[in-house]
Parts: sequence; C-alpha cells; structure tokens
Amino acid sequence: MRKNGFIILLFAVLLTGCGDYQRLLKSRDPEEKYQAALMYFNDKQYVKAQTLLDDVSSYYKGTERSEDVLAYLARSYMGQKSYDAATDYYQAYVRNYPKGKYATEAYFQIGHCQYLNSPDARLDQDITQKAIEAYTLFVELYPESPYSAQAYEEMSELYDKLAYKELKSAQLYYNLGTYLGNNYLSSEIVARNALKNYPSNSYQEEFNWIVMQAKYQQMVHSMEDKKAERARDAQDEYYNFITEYPDSKHRKEVEKMKQKIDKILRNQG
Repeated sequence: MRKNGFIILLFAVLLTGCGDYQRLLKSRDPEEKYQAALMYFNDKQYVKAQTLLDDVSSYYKGTERSEDVLAYLARSYMGQKSYDAATDYYQAYVRNYPKGKYATEAYFQIGHCQYLNSPDARLDQDITQKAIEAYTLFVELYPESPYSAQAYEEMSELYDKLAYKELKSAQLYYNLGTYLGNNYLSSEIVARNALKNYPSNSYQEEFNWIVMQAKYQQMVHSMEDKKAERARDAQDEYYNFITEYPDSKHRKEVEKMKQKIDKILRNQG
C-alpha cells in the first residue's frame, strides 16, 4: 500500500508540474515567466527555461533585464548541447554588452561552443579556425581569467587537429610519389608549412620524417646531373633529423638512407 501511495503521490507531483508549466506558457505576466525560467534552469530543465525566456525576451528588450535574459538563453542552449544556437546568443550578448557582467563567460563560451562543434580532422575545418580566433580574442581580453587555462588547452587541441589534417595531406602527396608530377616536393612543402604554421603541434617528428623521406626520394628519382645536389640536400636533412630525434623510431630506416646518400656522393665525387 505504501508503495502504491508513493507512486500516486509522484504522479500527482509530476502532473501538477506539467500543468503549472502549461499555465505559465499562457501567462501574460513576464516577471512570473522569467522567475519560473530561472527555476527551471537551476533544475536543469533547459528546454522549459529556454522556451519561457524566448517568450519574455522581446518584453525585456532594451531594459536592464535584457542582459540577463540573453545570458540565460545562451546557457539554456548550452545545457541542451545546442552549440550553434548558444554561439549565436553569446555573440549577441557581446555585441550588445561587450563589457557586461557576463562578458568574460560569453567571450569564452563563443570559443568553447565552436570547439565542441569542431568536426573530425578529415572534414572542413572552418569552424575549428573560428574557435581558435574566438579563443585568441578571449585570452587577449582576459589573460587572467579562470577560463584562460582551459582556453589554451582547448586551443592546443584545435591546432593539433589542423596539424593532423596537414599531416594526412603530406602523407597523401608522398604516397602519390611521381604520379603526374613530383609529389615528393609537394609533400615536403606541406610538411614544412605545417611545421611553420603549427610550431607546437604533437606531430613534429612525423612532419620532419616526411621531409626526410621526401628529400631522399627526390634524390633517388632525380636526373643524373641533379643527383649530387639532391644527395647533399638529403644529407643535410639526415643530420637535422638525427640531431633533433636521436632516439626516433625511424632511426634504422634513416641510417639505411644515409648509406645510399653517401654512396651516391662518393660516386658523384
């Protein structure tokens, strides 16, 4: 009996809550809706909070409360994981209140929403670039913010994603070899540009390894009158690589390359 009574009570509470929300939707009292929206937000009922806030946003436009409505709308969309909508509201907030009481949060969340929306590295990375731009602006404006450490950490992940995309591109060119042109040179250029553009990325050794291989293959496939010059280029790259990565997993392979390089230089000498 106690169990049945508890279930009945639970359903009564739920029905009352549901009925109260329906009543609020029809209410013409914006203050009641606003206060209820905050209660729903604090209870993590983000859809209800967002719906009520949408209803009162036009009423409070141009008033002091408009700032709060915008901030809580953005937060409600964040709670729903609707990051595009949250970005739009945070951007609207900073346009209207660039130095408002939620400005630090808003500037950070613009970057964070786009970070969360950043796609797989194989896809277009436009939103990744936007996230980096947003985070860069944020740390310039609020270098001492408690959010700064997270912004730098997530920005580093985003740079790594861009670097990884370039790594796959460099590897693709390398695998194409001499098909329809000197793809080894293209591979080298992509790898060097990535090292320049993303100097702290997690794939530096792999980029340098691609450059080493590309230099070696350009030597192997070069015309005789260019072989000695290409061999010297490959030799220089060998010394750069082993100096930078003496314990590289590619060490055995690079030493075999060095033997071939030395042989060509002796024969050309």
